[in-house]
Amino acid sequence: MPTTHLPPTIILVPNLSNREFLDRYARPGCVGLSGGVTLVDRAICRAERHLDEQGRWSEWSHAFVFQGRRADGHHWVIESDLQIQRKHIQLGVQENRVTKYHDEKLYTTLAVLDFGLTEAQAGIVLRAGLDLVANRTRYSLRELLGTLLALRRPVLRGEENLLARESSVFCSALVQYLFRKTGLDLTPGVTDKHTTPEDLARTPVPHLTYQLQREWGARVKTGAERAAKIKARLQKVKKRIVGR
Repeated sequence: MPTTHLPPTIILVPNLSNREFLDRYARPGCVGLSGGVTLVDRAICRAERHLDEQGRWSEWSHAFVFQGRRADGHHWVIESDLQIQRKHIQLGVQENRVTKYHDEKLYTTLAVLDFGLTEAQAGIVLRAGLDLVANRTRYSLRELLGTLLALRRPVLRGEENLLARESSVFCSALVQYLFRKTGLDLTPGVTDKHTTPEDLARTPVPHLTYQLQREWGARVKTGAERAAKIKARLQKVKKRIVGR
């Protein structure tokens, strides 16, 4: 059965660029959520529809933790991700400048979840994350697949990921793991390696969610809406053919 939940406290922030939004709301120990336009992003958002009572696609496909500004003047994040750059591949837990998320065509939705961590709690989260960076913890596509499969069988979500591997973790599982170090369980009843970005967005732990809102940012459509749109297009094409 889909997960029921209380609506979170969401503060919609309009009329800002990605850069302005992150500069204003990113804080050490806050959680970032993003959604994008790649096939992987869309596949994850679609799979998360099983968490919604109405089958709506999620807006979120990736999660990370903000470190705050460093000596170079830039905000940095800790995340588990796959990045392919020219002659260089990063696969696993890593540090990146938040400028990565300034690209509004690639990252169409953004949110910052502020749990009001104390300085000591934020330090625990960041130190644990940096340990994983130093130990070269891998990104696990295999575990991600196990999580996506469990979304179809909710009874599995509280159990160990069937495809779990040692020294590996994907994005939202990393966030849940780091917060457990402070004693906060962001997704009660769901194991670390079954945690999705949508689970984090729906966490019952008290927090504020700052969500960037754009009029041009398209809401992810449900499967039924997408099917209806395709059907309407086919009908228009059919009418044009018959009318000739």
